[in-house]
Amino acid sequence: MDETPASRRAFLAAAASLAAAGAASQNLPGALTALQVIDRIKANVGIPWRTQTVDRIVFGSPETPVHGIATTMMATLEVVERAAAAGRNMVITHEPTFYSHQDATAALTQDPTYRYKVDFLRQHNMVVFRFHDHWHAHHPDGIATGMMQALGWEKNADPAEPRLFHFPGTPLRQFARDIESRLDIRAMRVVGRPDLPIHTAFTSWGYVSQFPGIPELARPGVDVLVGGETREWELVEYAQDSITAGQNKALVILGHVVSEQAGMTYCAEWLKTSVNEVPIQFIAAPEPFWRPAAPPA
Repeated sequence: MDETPASRRAFLAAAASLAAAGAASQNLPGALTALQVIDRIKANVGIPWRTQTVDRIVFGSPETPVHGIATTMMATLEVVERAAAAGRNMVITHEPTFYSHQDATAALTQDPTYRYKVDFLRQHNMVVFRFHDHWHAHHPDGIATGMMQALGWEKNADPAEPRLFHFPGTPLRQFARDIESRLDIRAMRVVGRPDLPIHTAFTSWGYVSQFPGIPELARPGVDVLVGGETREWELVEYAQDSITAGQNKALVILGHVVSEQAGMTYCAEWLKTSVNEVPIQFIAAPEPFWRPAAPPA
């Protein structure tokens, strides 16, 4: 996207005009509200709604009329600007909007970036709903399903364990390149011998903690653990030590955003089965990292 000052002003002006049009129609009888969209999610996700969960409205009013919905992996400022410009005033995000797992904002009230984002959301009459815990708990896991589809791994899936995938001894170098190409990743990281044959991969989309990450990689028969992000002094060091100790193991770290992004593409399609009054689209969160050898255009 052209990021010149003039183009950005035009972009924000378009978003503002759409917000004004939306505000003018707020009181139309029978308009679909954010609360009604959430109620349909709760009714169709297939599990009881938890009392302890991060899944909630993190910005806006439940009574806000919804003119369009955008699903996304992470409601960055860029994403909400694009949603507003497209007339999608309800954003359903998998990951936080305000920089912590709980979307806690007490310490941010005077922060200029936080205030800018909140002001933008308010000015455009937007609602942001977090959909994390229940989308993972959906059967099958909504994030895992979308990722499997994006990678084209349906035929590789283990019928008894959906996080396991089987391959015909693909060398680690090619295995990683295939993922990089299919997901269009700029900054993947790989630990392991490039020619290691990959027969079985274990997937852990998003953040991989020390436990269960270590036992997942140590599991007999698992050649590679594929995840989104992890701490280098925990799972990465363990992978390095396992290899030095003579084990045929590998670790592929995609980046958190790209490791769950396709799950929210799938979420948009899933949501269309219960919400048909307004347009629904997926808006990709940008991969945050780039390599000096291949800077973004």
